[in-house]
Amino acid sequence: MGTLIISAIVVLIIMGFKNSVLWLVAAGLLFVYFRYGRTGSGTATSSSGGGGPAAGSAPASYRAYRQRRDQQARWERRYRREHPVETRRQDRRGQ
Repeated sequence: MGTLIISAIVVLIIMGFKNSVLWLVAAGLLFVYFRYGRTGSGTATSSSGGGGPAAGSAPASYRAYRQRRDQQARWERRYRREHPVETRRQDRRGQ
């Protein structure tokens, strides 16, 4: 998948000599690729600071999955406890 995107970027740059808008498209595609496309690159930093896998990747083990799930549940309970008005508003809206 990465080689396909890189190939598309190169083609857009070459075609951009006649139409400079294509250079902007290539730059945008390059940005999106480096920001979201590379898996396992570690570009997304976790808030806990533990160098685990990126947020969208599969867990390395069931234990790691359970730890992240439990941490998320603790964060959600803490948010509900510290922001009761917002929590009630979200409950009324059906979220």
